[in-house]
Amino acid sequence: MTAPEEPPAPGPAMGPAMGPRAHDWDAVLGSVMAGLTPLTQPTPQPLVLRDRTFDAGRPAVMAIINRTPDSFFAGNRHAQLDSARQALEEALDLGADLVDVGGVRAGQEGAQVDEEEEIRRVVPFLEWARGAHPDVILSLDTWRSGVARAAAGAGVDLINDTWSGADPGLVHVAADLGAGYVVSHVGGLPPRTDPVAVTYGDDPLDVVRDVVTTLARGAHAAELSGIPPERILIDPTLDFGKTTQHSLEVLRHTADIAALGYPVLQALSRKDFVGESLDLPPEERLEGSLAATAVAAWLGATVFRAHDVRATRRVVDMVATIRGDRPPVHAKRGTGHGDPANA
Repeated sequence: MTAPEEPPAPGPAMGPAMGPRAHDWDAVLGSVMAGLTPLTQPTPQPLVLRDRTFDAGRPAVMAIINRTPDSFFAGNRHAQLDSARQALEEALDLGADLVDVGGVRAGQEGAQVDEEEEIRRVVPFLEWARGAHPDVILSLDTWRSGVARAAAGAGVDLINDTWSGADPGLVHVAADLGAGYVVSHVGGLPPRTDPVAVTYGDDPLDVVRDVVTTLARGAHAAELSGIPPERILIDPTLDFGKTTQHSLEVLRHTADIAALGYPVLQALSRKDFVGESLDLPPEERLEGSLAATAVAAWLGATVFRAHDVRATRRVVDMVATIRGDRPPVHAKRGTGHGDPANA
């Protein structure tokens, strides 16, 4: 390899305010070199479910299976049992670590679903999934303790309480089942309520403060209920009880949420904050969702709830490798060992 050329001296087209080249090159280089230090990134706490550990070097992808006819994303409507079964098989083939099953649309649009109907939608499917895949990590997305109790026979591994303890008995059911538990933040809204005129204060960081405080209290309560910290996920729950600006601000502060000392779940896939940021419908939000996923992974999130399993799997694995937490599958280039460029 030849030595790099010396930078050119400023010419007639470069005035005194044209950036580093207009200054003393050695001083600029020396300043840069003196400031080089090893990167320090937030270290995610591990999540342990069914004797499997997910951490910075092995982030988890949580596939979504909505047993609903009216999910906001048409690509994940699996009201028919055969469709849901096929979706689970595909998710596992594409690299999902967990499968999150829900029976009620999150937002206020769509039909009302009572507890009996929710049980009818999710429990038979969970029981089939456990029988077909004895080792799969199953998550139940519900806010109702009665639904969680009904799913006990399926060996549910995680209760995804998306509505932040709306049913205060749910966390205790999770503890009784020996399951993990997701602590969420919805700004105090009841289940299936869309945010309207939401405010947390004049300071943009007020929403972050509310999220961090709520998640810390919820995680502490879950521990007091008997759930070990390695089975407690904290989820800032973007879009729920938040404007797009709120969700973006909270996403930027993923590292502060991870600093609470629990594994962080980020559910970003095709959400409205992505759609409003890019002016796109749910069907066209993949790239925006993956960009948000990469940021969250870099800042210390551990688990990623996603509609698009393969793409999310590749993104979080690549970010883990860039962070230095996961080695490349191959590292032959330039080594002289099996690199065609060195033949």
